[in-house]
Amino acid sequence: MEIALPPEQEDVTSYIARCCQLAMALEVSATPKPGNIDRTHDFDDTQYEHFIASAISVYPAMHSAAANRYSVGYLLNMAVSESNRWQKGGNTHFGAFLLLIPLAMSAGKLLSSNKKIKVDDIFATAYEIVRTTDTNDAIDFYRCFQTAGVKVKEVDDLDLHDTGAIEDIQKKGITLYELMEISSGYDLIAREWSRGFSETDAAAIRISELLENGLSVNYAIVQTFLELLAARPDTFIQTKLGKEVAKAVSRDAGEIVSKIHKYGIIENLPLIEDFDDQLIENHNNPGSTADIIIASLFIVLLGGFRF
Repeated sequence: MEIALPPEQEDVTSYIARCCQLAMALEVSATPKPGNIDRTHDFDDTQYEHFIASAISVYPAMHSAAANRYSVGYLLNMAVSESNRWQKGGNTHFGAFLLLIPLAMSAGKLLSSNKKIKVDDIFATAYEIVRTTDTNDAIDFYRCFQTAGVKVKEVDDLDLHDTGAIEDIQKKGITLYELMEISSGYDLIAREWSRGFSETDAAAIRISELLENGLSVNYAIVQTFLELLAARPDTFIQTKLGKEVAKAVSRDAGEIVSKIHKYGIIENLPLIEDFDDQLIENHNNPGSTADIIIASLFIVLLGGFRF
């Protein structure tokens, strides 16, 4: 896929930031997206409107990322702070920010000097950006973690819940990329960093294929979401409820995906809605999968998709 800046678009950084915002808004609006907040249902403490407020409010952070104005850790702090300033629903987009910030930085760096770029170059440059993060980025990550209210797996070393971890990071000189490498075995977002955003790339290709085949943007998102969920357990579910629950959710998603591939998504909407109700009732929300969808939508929108 080749990405070309629209001829009427003069402000590259603004264009990239708005692609980030629209990606977040489209993902949370897609329905029925099993287990997660969308425009048809909320959680007790977090509502659809909190996600919309977050998506709109982080424009300054995404604009700064596209301008390559600050480091990854600083930009992550900025995004979390802006999101929290405009809504009181807790963590809405922390994982998405971790993906969008380096991708926006990469797109900004490339599009500022070239009118046409390849998607592969965006991922390659984003990978270079995350690999060059430093200890200060790691410290920023830890500091904004508590502010964002993110749920993560507890570990023995450098636990995000451990207030002494920052001191350990400083002493050992650990970078943010190294932290992500450590977490990549059990965290999807960390795995994206360590593997060069491979799943985001694949999801962007899949969404584009479904759109080209005439599926609406809503159902292209829902189907890709289900396919991702079927392919591997969601680490957000795994963190909250354990590995076996996450695996069971993936198996159930796989059965639905098989039927979608055979009969189509529209014909299977009642089945998807039942699955959605089941996940919501059991508090199984695949948040990490949603973050991958957001990052992939950013790439699709950057590539010129309009609806």
